[in-house]
Amino acid sequence: MKIARYALLLGLTLAAGCALAQSDAQKSFDRLKSLSGTWAGEMNGQPGTVTYKLVSGGSAIMEDMSHDGMISMFTLDGDRLLMTHYCGAGNQPRMVGAISPDGKSITFDFLDATNLASPQIGHMQHAVFTFADADHYSEDWTWTKDGQTQVHHMDLHRTR
Repeated sequence: MKIARYALLLGLTLAAGCALAQSDAQKSFDRLKSLSGTWAGEMNGQPGTVTYKLVSGGSAIMEDMSHDGMISMFTLDGDRLLMTHYCGAGNQPRMVGAISPDGKSITFDFLDATNLASPQIGHMQHAVFTFADADHYSEDWTWTKDGQTQVHHMDLHRTR
């Protein structure tokens, strides 16, 4: 009887610990949620605004880049963080995100894309979001075309 009680207590303790443990995907998603609001800064030498909004009952985050009209959507897919980037080039790269051990950056790597006939066609291949503090962060987007890459850097600060 005592052994059964201890086993039950141990099982409940382990279950509670597992329930409290947060996946890296969830940590990444929560980090992106903290960006909700409007951001301004310089993007490749041009002023621009980025807005983050929680949508679909909190199951997705929408990033709207007003300077070029592009949208990115972030969602959880089991234990993965996915981003779909609706690019001005007319394709939609999907990337898998991973948070750094210190939580200060999220790196997205190309998974696949819709409306991309060939990998030689121009598309976003990689992105890194680096968090300086609650009101400052940067984005580095890697564009790939014909085997050549170009990085687009944006420094942003919170406006509201």
